[in-house]
Amino acid sequence: MTSPARTIGRITLGAMLLFAGTSHLTFAREEFAAQVPPWVPVDTDSVVVGSGLVELALGGALVALPKQRVAVGWVVAAFFVAIFPGNISQLVTRTDAFGLDSDRARAVRLVFQPLLVVWALWSTGAWKAWRESRVRRG
Repeated sequence: MTSPARTIGRITLGAMLLFAGTSHLTFAREEFAAQVPPWVPVDTDSVVVGSGLVELALGGALVALPKQRVAVGWVVAAFFVAIFPGNISQLVTRTDAFGLDSDRARAVRLVFQPLLVVWALWSTGAWKAWRESRVRRG
């Protein structure tokens, strides 16, 4: 069982990922392209489309697969860690996107990525399940 707060958090995070994935493929494509680090050896648009498709899949999984929520939570958390270099690149290269037009604004944004990781692990019960498995192993 999971608490109503965790369920609301999981579904809200899923909805946010579905929105972000949709925006990758439509109206915010150029904004997301600004976050692709210049050292990534893949076509920028392919990275934007690919990450958008992953976000759609992860958002859908968070909403539609409550029985697999713990595993999905770990995958979502790993995804947020994997895309963090794009946020760092945006700061380092001083690339304006999403209204982040100053180093301060881009730096403040970096704080929120770890919070997304925590949100994914908390709302899916992944962190709790991991802690409980450690206690059982003793």
